[in-house]
Amino acid sequence: MKLDLYQIDAFTNTIFGGNPACVVPLDEWLSDDLLLKITKENAVAETAFYVDKGDKIHLRWFTPDIEMDLCGHATLATAHCLKSILNYPKDKIIFETLSGDLTVFMQNDFYFLDFPSRMPLISKLPEIIEKSLNILPKEVFKSRDYVLIYDSQEDIKNIKIDRQTFDQINLNPGGVIVTSKGNDCDFVSRFFTPQALILEDPVTGSAHCSLIPFWSKRLNKKELSAMQISERVGTLNCQDKNDRVIISGQAKTYSIGTFWID
Repeated sequence: MKLDLYQIDAFTNTIFGGNPACVVPLDEWLSDDLLLKITKENAVAETAFYVDKGDKIHLRWFTPDIEMDLCGHATLATAHCLKSILNYPKDKIIFETLSGDLTVFMQNDFYFLDFPSRMPLISKLPEIIEKSLNILPKEVFKSRDYVLIYDSQEDIKNIKIDRQTFDQINLNPGGVIVTSKGNDCDFVSRFFTPQALILEDPVTGSAHCSLIPFWSKRLNKKELSAMQISERVGTLNCQDKNDRVIISGQAKTYSIGTFWID
């Protein structure tokens, strides 16, 4: 069986920036085991698989390790693939996912993702995570992910993870967000996943389901600018809509190809 494969850099307007995702259109679903094998072979943070059902598009996301409940950058990549490469005719794309129906629309080369809001609550940091950090946070919150609050962007930039310690905990499917106010934007962040093939995710759209309501409340702003300051760097425009968040960004196509499975 021959399948198409699109690799797209999401939350960036330049190649080699943002977060790379692979997108694989399917006529019908393959086994979960085969989907995971394809994802491992692709060796990027996420591969999105979709089946076009007419009124909606059934979308699933896989890391090289597990199926995810929500992924922002691979959703953006899929929307970019549909609209900019495959000439999807509708102005609004409705994705049917494990996190409910997610809507994406495009305007002036930007993709706007309508995602659930996940306000994090005050929490206690597990000892294993605490021991793995070279700089300790000032505050700790949690939703799906732990959200660690720091004093400055410099702190976020300088955080190092002791992976041997960090990998002793499993937060499946969550991770650890480190965040602070930004120097040239409203807030910055980085994202780490224990026991994952890829420790640091370059740009994590789903993390902003918690970051947006948190910083919206703290900064008393409904519209915010954000940067994920990994090595590749990604930029996100954010809106707090109470029970929903809008995350917008751009994308660039890196490659288009085909692969074969038995």
